[in-house]
Amino acid sequence: MRILHTMIRTGNLDRAINFYTKVLGMQLLRRNDYPEGKFTLAFVGYGDEREQAVIELTYNWGVEQYDMGTGFGHIAIEVDDVYAACAEVKRLGGTVIRDAGPMHGGKTIIAFVSDPDDYKIELIGKKA
Repeated sequence: MRILHTMIRTGNLDRAINFYTKVLGMQLLRRNDYPEGKFTLAFVGYGDEREQAVIELTYNWGVEQYDMGTGFGHIAIEVDDVYAACAEVKRLGGTVIRDAGPMHGGKTIIAFVSDPDDYKIELIGKKA
């Protein structure tokens, strides 16, 4: 068994795709409209879905915003250099909500950014 994807809903699919591809450097792997169901799915990730987990962006036609629940935590992405990744996110217009630094009570370097729909993404420094 393996994790295939994490699904999150977006109120603006093009804006979300732009964030994940341009700001976080993922690839748009596929995008399909489902007219009968009135929704569109887009899958983004860093590699082939057959080998890596990806993010499924779901756009329900006509829904522009969702209430953020209290059950969802965040998506975690490993990066080589958290400080450099934060600088790049800021340069590209993304929002860093917790600057790079050691995690509370630990030594691992982390940061948090938010996507345009306010989902939290944790950037975690690659371990040696």
